Amino acid sequence: MDLNLKGKTVVVTGAGRGIGLAIVKAFAAEGAQVVAGSRSITAGLKELDSVTPVEVDLAEADAPARLIAAAGDRIDVLVNNVGIATPRPGGFLTVTDEMWATTFNLNLMATVRAVRATLPVMLAAGGGTIVNVGSVNARLADPLVVDYSASKAALTNFAKSLSKEFGPRGIRVNTVAPGPVATDLWLGGDGVAATVAAAQGGSAADVRAGAEAQMVTGRFTRPEEVADLVLMLAGDRLANVAGAEFLIDGGMITTV
Repeated sequence: MDLNLKGKTVVVTGAGRGIGLAIVKAFAAEGAQVVAGSRSITAGLKELDSVTPVEVDLAEADAPARLIAAAGDRIDVLVNNVGIATPRPGGFLTVTDEMWATTFNLNLMATVRAVRATLPVMLAAGGGTIVNVGSVNARLADPLVVDYSASKAALTNFAKSLSKEFGPRGIRVNTVAPGPVATDLWLGGDGVAATVAAAQGGSAADVRAGAEAQMVTGRFTRPEEVADLVLMLAGDRLANVAGAEFLIDGGMITTV
């Protein structure tokens, strides 16, 4: 299926590994020119053709604008993927103001700043597409990740507001909301599973099995599956989809 992405200029944040790297690879495979923002230039980025890696810490207030500027005077697609998810096994009362600020800065404000820098470029070109990588936790509030859940809910709300304002001007904004994904964020040595296991006892394998049991498919989503959904929303095949949120959670949310 031709998604008409060949030759398009795409900016991806949080692109060094996991979901972000899978998204970069998928766009590159479609022939897009990808500007990939990452706090460090990983081996996965270095090996890709038609990808311009940009080393940038998007927690810094001016960093999103610098990343967008690296793309030049044309941006067809912006994918806001950067984020942080820190388990809080001690509960809400252990989450300090600084922790809340760190989470919201990267999960919400980095996207706000990237969008603010991108919109003038897209408006000048007459349109574009923005896809935000949210989370199932925008709907599935979880005290284990209380600040993360709240920040992703804010991100989903932000995308809907953007869509209402800029959809009539040719810019589509949508959200992809993954559940647990098989990346280092969840399954790495210091990932969610290992952190929870260390705090509560048991093993990381037990934590993983518990998460898988909450999904009707019985497994984690693969990062490539999230990337495929992002590409569908970025391309022309779904050109009348705007302001929508798409869950890819293995059926974790069971309500209508």
